[in-house]
Amino acid sequence: MPDTSNSIKLTGRVFGCPEYSHCIYGEAFFKLILSVRRLSGAEDLIPVTVSERLLGGMPVDNGMIFDIDGQIRSYNQRLDSGSRLLITVFAREFIPIAEEDYIEDHNEASLMGYICKPIIYRTTPFSREISDILLAVNRRYGKSDYLPCIAWGRNARFTNELNVGDNVHVIGRLQSREYKKTLPDGTIETRTAYEISCSAVELLH
Repeated sequence: MPDTSNSIKLTGRVFGCPEYSHCIYGEAFFKLILSVRRLSGAEDLIPVTVSERLLGGMPVDNGMIFDIDGQIRSYNQRLDSGSRLLITVFAREFIPIAEEDYIEDHNEASLMGYICKPIIYRTTPFSREISDILLAVNRRYGKSDYLPCIAWGRNARFTNELNVGDNVHVIGRLQSREYKKTLPDGTIETRTAYEISCSAVELLH
């Protein structure tokens, strides 16, 4: 039975080739990057984790098109300087699409979870309202995924009225964004952040 609290559907092109990631209970998992274009033409590079079983020996090459149905997962990567939140799409379906059958890229996420830290609401220098939300989405075996979301305009104003512990339903897209990180030794590193850009936010009761 599908988990309706955390789902994402993607259609895009493989960027690069799959690489071995890890093994759990004897099953190997691979990581790849899926390039998904927005209507604006901007490109989101989405990390995807796919099992050896789903690959089924199928060759996956750069530029191939796939439909992916899965969940957005978060993991804490431990570093010497602390920890970093890693986001990936865990594929449940991984279906190749022939070039002649391809219509357009697709990126839609649906999440139901709890606000787990105070929302940060602000206005940009161009007077755009924006809010940062951290959503805790429960999954099986007592685990949760902590997923950063971003809301704009009226959605930002709406979420600014919400409180920690509120249960919400978010619809949006998973997007990538590069930023500069200044390290303790003063060097600057380019990193990629992932967040769900909200097109709709609903308070659940």
